[in-house]
Amino acid sequence: MYLIIFVATLLLWSTGAWAHNPFTSGGQDAFSASLTAVIVLIFWIIYVWGCRYATAVVWRRWLFHITILITFFTILGPLDEWAEHSSAAHMTQHMLMMVIIAPAFALARPLPQFYRACGAYGERLWKYAFKITQYPMVCTYFHGMMIWFWHIPKFYMLALENPWIHVFEHACFLISAVWFWWACLHAFTRKVPYALLALLVTLMHTGFLGAFLTFGSTPFYGESRNLADQQLAGLIMWVVGGVPYITAAFWVGHRWYRQLQRKSLTV
Repeated sequence: MYLIIFVATLLLWSTGAWAHNPFTSGGQDAFSASLTAVIVLIFWIIYVWGCRYATAVVWRRWLFHITILITFFTILGPLDEWAEHSSAAHMTQHMLMMVIIAPAFALARPLPQFYRACGAYGERLWKYAFKITQYPMVCTYFHGMMIWFWHIPKFYMLALENPWIHVFEHACFLISAVWFWWACLHAFTRKVPYALLALLVTLMHTGFLGAFLTFGSTPFYGESRNLADQQLAGLIMWVVGGVPYITAAFWVGHRWYRQLQRKSLTV
């Protein structure tokens, strides 16, 4: 674990490896990068501290550490700079947040460790923050609203031009996606049909947005971005981005079947 932390720190502050970090950036970019790095590191420290008092399953613990490393790469690495000039890179960054980092965080289930590290008041705060995950469709609507809002050309470009709005955009994607995936992957038996519906709805509307970008006849995000790059971005959302939702639907359905099977055996 300490080796992972050392490697992550080395990568984060290496001027050759990272494009948007506090050392290689300047002005507001440096401040926003610093804030992002500090927030991610705080989450990591809280988890590591919590593991001292609430033991995590080995694979979940390693999954959390790997998720943190992917998060560093996604929001502070060279991909973040490429995203300023390429719609495809920007979409890749968004997809990493919404269909890789968020479900990995949900599968890692770090809340017991967060509870123990933050004390009684912190535990109440975390439980309140995740209360929304009891309602898969509410999480779906909120997450979908964030996706469509930040792909409106005006707000899309505003996030690229202002580093603070860019940080806020990333927070919107990550928080709403974590709630969505938590609600779907950890749904109680009676909530599983809603979780499956949530996955289907999200697969459909993100696929529609991806198709809209793919078949668009003009660049939607500025003339500096060519049409082929936008079409590639649409394909990434439409085709590649759809795979995790379909995979999750199979996993949730299989989990539901096993729960019903166990329940029938006890009757």
